[in-house]
Amino acid sequence: MTTSRRQLLARSGALGAGIAFSGALAELFPASAAPDHLGRTGYGPLVPDPKGLLDLPEGFRYTVLSREGDPLRSGEGRVPSNHDGMTALPGHRGRVHLVRNHENRPTAPIPVPTVEGLTYDPAGKGGCTVLTLGSRGDVLDERVGIAGTAVNCAGGPTPWRTWLTCEETEDKAGTSGYTKDHGFIFEVDPVDPRRTGAVPLTAMGRFQHEAIAVDPRRGIVYETEDAFQKPFGLFYRFLPREPLGGVGSLRAGGRLQAMRVPGVPDLSAVQETGAHFDGVEWVDVPDPLAARTAIRFQDFGPKGITHAQKLEGCYWGGRSVYFVSSFARGAEGSAADHYGQIWRYDPERRRLTLVIVFGPDTDVQLPGESPDNICLAPSGGLMVCEDGNGAQHVYGVTRTGEVYALARGRQNLGTPEDPEWGEFAGVTFSPDGRTMYVNCYTPGTTFAVTGPWHRQ
Repeated sequence: MTTSRRQLLARSGALGAGIAFSGALAELFPASAAPDHLGRTGYGPLVPDPKGLLDLPEGFRYTVLSREGDPLRSGEGRVPSNHDGMTALPGHRGRVHLVRNHENRPTAPIPVPTVEGLTYDPAGKGGCTVLTLGSRGDVLDERVGIAGTAVNCAGGPTPWRTWLTCEETEDKAGTSGYTKDHGFIFEVDPVDPRRTGAVPLTAMGRFQHEAIAVDPRRGIVYETEDAFQKPFGLFYRFLPREPLGGVGSLRAGGRLQAMRVPGVPDLSAVQETGAHFDGVEWVDVPDPLAARTAIRFQDFGPKGITHAQKLEGCYWGGRSVYFVSSFARGAEGSAADHYGQIWRYDPERRRLTLVIVFGPDTDVQLPGESPDNICLAPSGGLMVCEDGNGAQHVYGVTRTGEVYALARGRQNLGTPEDPEWGEFAGVTFSPDGRTMYVNCYTPGTTFAVTGPWHRQ
């Protein structure tokens, strides 16, 4: 360990703390109502799927809800490509609304169909589609939620049951054929998309958005930036003028700030589970619209700002917000290497804590690499979508740190000699916790997975 790193860990309180991994992981589940005995083991080995789509443990089954290229039930066109972030929102009479992103770039084979009143930029191929499921899980409807956006990666639900979809791009009008600037967040009402339309929430910043999480008590919105080249992305918070104001309230604007961890310019330098930093600061972003300079390049004063490579998944749990750094590579400019970190920020204490580090020399041995979307499971554990090389999985992480495979994709996009599998994305659970929904990015497929979730 270098001297500088020793000094860093001493300030964080990690040196000599003797923190057990299971204790640190328990921080992930402060709001879980699952009994203590749950979330401690996996569900057994994966059983090969004779249909060649999705391998699951014994006792689990899947249903394909939607496939790329199939007709939308609304008659608006075909199911678009590149299924990414997703949420499951409760509806009336036991219905569930699945709002699904399409991370379409200009080269996407099937764009989100343009619909009058729901299209931001006719040149944009991205957007969202909404699946409405009946009380028995059957698909009642599938239609466009927003169109004409670009590279819709992830996002997050709001307490008032809408979806904030995030553009992971900084392209301006005139770039890639676009007629408007991109890099914004848009709100999507799954019940009536025309209530929200296609209005960019410009005060929330223009950058390579990944995901968001809303503090349900204060209304603060936390945002991640997925930038894999230096200078890396930032972790943001948005202070709305009308916190928790309901549908459309975020259009009223507010202040965008970036996180500064004193003495920590790069989060990858911290690799000890349980390391924490008090006195986290929030600095106003000089130019949220990035009219001339991308936000991560902007001047945040002599103290600088805290960066991290590949900031992706983000969610709220208990009284804290959690976010993911998917990987860090020293060869690409990071301060250190890792296969993924999960961080917790407690706004009351202004404390940032490293909860999990994935990697070959850490407490959690993720068989693959690059955790992306994450969510809490009804068993009290964590579900992680893999976005890396080789066969792709949805992994579970138990309360005691055990990692197990819950699903494995079987759709080979390459050849037997040179296989290539589509990543998983958008993992989420139904409001009653009985069904897991997850996307295969390409070929775009949305699965519903049921089974003995509490058999542990």
